[in-house]
Amino acid sequence: MTSLAASNASGRLSAKLPDETLVKWLRDMLLIREFEVRTMQAYSNALIGGFCHVYTGQEPVAVGTIACVEDDDPVITAYRDHGHALARGMDPRYAMAEMFGKAAGCAKGKGGSMHMFDRPNHLYGGHGIVGAQTPLGAGLAFAVKYEREVLQTTDQKRVCLCYLGDGALNQGAFHEAMNLAGLLDLPVIYIVENNRYSMGTSIERGTTMADDLTKKADAYGIEGVEIDGLDVLNIYDEFKPLVDRCRENSRPAFVDLQTYRYHGHSMSDPQKYRSKDEVSEFQEKDGIDRLAKHLMEERDAITEDDYKQMNKEVRQIVRDAVKFAEETPAPDLSELTSDVYVNIEPNLSPTTYYTEGAPNQLLEGDRS
Repeated sequence: MTSLAASNASGRLSAKLPDETLVKWLRDMLLIREFEVRTMQAYSNALIGGFCHVYTGQEPVAVGTIACVEDDDPVITAYRDHGHALARGMDPRYAMAEMFGKAAGCAKGKGGSMHMFDRPNHLYGGHGIVGAQTPLGAGLAFAVKYEREVLQTTDQKRVCLCYLGDGALNQGAFHEAMNLAGLLDLPVIYIVENNRYSMGTSIERGTTMADDLTKKADAYGIEGVEIDGLDVLNIYDEFKPLVDRCRENSRPAFVDLQTYRYHGHSMSDPQKYRSKDEVSEFQEKDGIDRLAKHLMEERDAITEDDYKQMNKEVRQIVRDAVKFAEETPAPDLSELTSDVYVNIEPNLSPTTYYTEGAPNQLLEGDRS
């Protein structure tokens, strides 16, 4: 395990950043927090269907890690993805419209809460199948490396961020992806958002080496780092050098990014597996409050009135997003057959079609 923390505040990377950058981080985290508050309200009012996994408490992770990469570095994540979408720059209106299943949504209303896609911002989706995004993360890293080294369509070195929950650590696809990334020197960073619970099971009950997850990286010859993910400044201090090394050397990495979610696994989770005292303990170390305090007391970058005004502006942005989502139209019925395989292509499938009422009679032109 590697520790990258700076020895003192004056030597911290984040100390060299301008006030404007940190104020933007604070605003981004507030936007995610308020977005999730309104999401929960809308879900409770049956305006949002399907599954819904909110990001409240984990805001420093998405904001801090995404701040360490370039705008065209690919990002892919799991189904707790609203925070990543907003941190990456998605318009809150399109994110909320997707939540509502509306045509103006980022995935045309077809994906909903778990499938936020934003191609212009190089966000390649939230993914609903546990661990399914991890091989795709390796593939994205392979693609950016191939473009530079083989196709030579760019001379820019890029790196892929691939997020997963601690519950995905035991999926076979993840270990295959780690092995391939290590073997092919793929510039992908697997970020485990370790919020201590896979659904309702504590990590210690379901995962080996829960006290030192970086051992899993050791098995594949990959650098492993453990980072306190409750403080966005600490994330930047420790994650940015790792990103730079992976980019320069075209190597993968694994990060145990320790965080906490304030609400249940999904909106239907009664949270019987943990105490209210435990939740309160982490809320007292809230990442948004810590950054606001730092900006007010240590940097003198904002005042308390500034902070209140920022909160007010963010609440209005999210209210406008909800209004937009409510008023924008639902997808046209024609969308039921778009973006899917309708006409079977030659050699693609052995599917056989039959005429109605004559199950043994093939349709003309059928291939089986």
